[in-house]
Amino acid sequence: MALRPVTFTRVVQPVRSLWQRFSVASMGVAAFALMLLGNVDNVIVERMRVGVTDILTPVLLVTAKPVAMVSSGVEWVTRLYDLQGQVDHLREENRVLRQWWHRAVTLEQENERLRRLSRFVPPPSPASISARAITATGGPFVRSMLVSAGRRHGVEPGQVAVSGDGALSGVVVAAGERHARVLLVTDLNSQIPVTVQGTGGTSYPGILSGDNSRTPVMRFLPHGAHVSTGDRVVTSGLGGVLPAGLPVGLVTSITGSEVRVRPLAQWSGPDHVRLLKYDIGKVPGVRP
Repeated sequence: MALRPVTFTRVVQPVRSLWQRFSVASMGVAAFALMLLGNVDNVIVERMRVGVTDILTPVLLVTAKPVAMVSSGVEWVTRLYDLQGQVDHLREENRVLRQWWHRAVTLEQENERLRRLSRFVPPPSPASISARAITATGGPFVRSMLVSAGRRHGVEPGQVAVSGDGALSGVVVAAGERHARVLLVTDLNSQIPVTVQGTGGTSYPGILSGDNSRTPVMRFLPHGAHVSTGDRVVTSGLGGVLPAGLPVGLVTSITGSEVRVRPLAQWSGPDHVRLLKYDIGKVPGVRP
């Protein structure tokens, strides 16, 4: 009689039968063991956790260094990429500023030649007094501020008040011994002779009239004046009240025939101002 060959199925068959017979019992024993493990004293579990942590700590330290190095490398590359973008931006700004610088030098030389031809006599440099804006004063119909300098410091009514960057803020209308009151260009009583510097070298005279809002209105512009948003507004010097050329603001909106100007000197709280004495007379018609 021939023997049948031994196959893998014949070998595994007894093990499979045994597992099928005792599988339910084995799962029950495992569940019971898990229940016992859950009721083991927490001190033992904590000791086991501490021991495992102590064993894994050197491994974690060894693996943490490469991870930190990779993170530092990624951060360094990111910063380098950002710096490259900033360098490109600064180069473009530098190129534009160089163009403006060359244009400014050319205009300055041209102005110097014209001054020599016309025998222009420049105005004297003003005396400057620095003061701190104490607080805003008045009610809803007054836009003025007190400054911490008065007659004993050389302050007199009619002097010009400018911000730290040289923009016109207002005019001194009253001066005590230790303080003075400055009427801002946004006040309802403020009437500043100005010039709107348009595109193409054009300029249009007018009066910047305050109305207690943040954007005074331009009045008495010439008929047919082509004014655009963004045009600069400077003092005209007409009437001998204020010197010419002081920056005042920018045209911010044009609605029909109404032109609004945003002053460059914006006051949101106490700040420092400069009071300029030009010796060009008092402000006519201004009462403290």
